[in-house]
Amino acid sequence: MITQMLRVAAVDQLTPLVTRFRFEDPEGKSLPLFSGGAHVVVEMPDGNTLRRNAYSLISDPLDGSGYEIAVRREDGGRGGSKFMHTQVAAGDVMRVSTPLNLFALDLRARKHVLIAGGIGITPFIAQLKQILRLQIPFELHYAARSRAEAAGLTMLPDLPQINVHISDEGNRMDLGAILSGQPVGTHVYTCGPEGLIAAVDETAARLKWPGDMLHSEAFLAPPPGQPFDVTIASTGQTITVGPHESLLEALERAEIDIDWSCRGGACGRCETGVKSCHGRIEHHDHWLEDTEKSAQQKIMPCVSRFVGQELILDR
Repeated sequence: MITQMLRVAAVDQLTPLVTRFRFEDPEGKSLPLFSGGAHVVVEMPDGNTLRRNAYSLISDPLDGSGYEIAVRREDGGRGGSKFMHTQVAAGDVMRVSTPLNLFALDLRARKHVLIAGGIGITPFIAQLKQILRLQIPFELHYAARSRAEAAGLTMLPDLPQINVHISDEGNRMDLGAILSGQPVGTHVYTCGPEGLIAAVDETAARLKWPGDMLHSEAFLAPPPGQPFDVTIASTGQTITVGPHESLLEALERAEIDIDWSCRGGACGRCETGVKSCHGRIEHHDHWLEDTEKSAQQKIMPCVSRFVGQELILDR
């Protein structure tokens, strides 16, 4: 993963829980361009813990003057979003990765239908800029519990193709109506809670949508759990994974070389072979197939955990 040191140029509160951060090159150099749906990983030195969180870019993909992200504060999470909200100020310099896109638009599509829930609106902000520039037919459906929580309202353009669904106002999203009657060649993109993604997939399956027309993104936070030990096959080294630490973070702490990108169970870059498993791997990723998870011969260290007597990694 290529990283760069960027200056925090601006910090703007969009809602009580969502804040926008803008990063620029300290010397004013142009940053690498990206495509809508891309994310960056922001490093946060939080005491003795180095946190790395992925955030979707919301700035214009063709504007190299800076990168912008929107972060929702989750006090019940692992601390990354809280760090961004309480410790980061304009003028700070932070390490940020170059953009990577795991949720790009399929430009072969005749039309794009974008479905967002809550903070899942963020990748669509940049995608909309790309869609409007290319003049591709689209519609966007954005669901939130209340207008106070709908940070996307401050970032979305006022267009007839954009539909806002506020639960508190009785305007819930009707997925059946949205997915019915779309023209052949339409692609659907969903970002938000796992329940929303599952509901879109179930509705699309019922309406006989081709699977390759459906796209989704959900960066998962590594869940907490009981501490467990892993052994590195090549060296015999045993590493203890803490209750609020991911296996990936524990491997990095032990200076075990391992590739990564999204750190949220979506990209597959950190996939690791399992030499021996006496227990149960708790798979939390969206990468491995169900058959691979059942075989317990692979693990995604970024989000998955282990319960049992012995776990030996093929490293």
